[in-house]
Amino acid sequence: MFKKTLPTALVLITLLGAAPLIAACHTVAGAGEDISRTGDAIGNSAKKNTP
Repeated sequence: MFKKTLPTALVLITLLGAAPLIAACHTVAGAGEDISRTGDAIGNSAKKNTP
């Protein structure tokens, strides 16, 4: 019985954890823009902090 409930519980936890991220973007295009902006911010920070 435990072998069947563990994967189900893990899937449920994963979906519940991802729900706010998915809801914040509203679309796949929005998610792509968010990821792109994050990458740009990391790149800019790296340029500023490079000796």
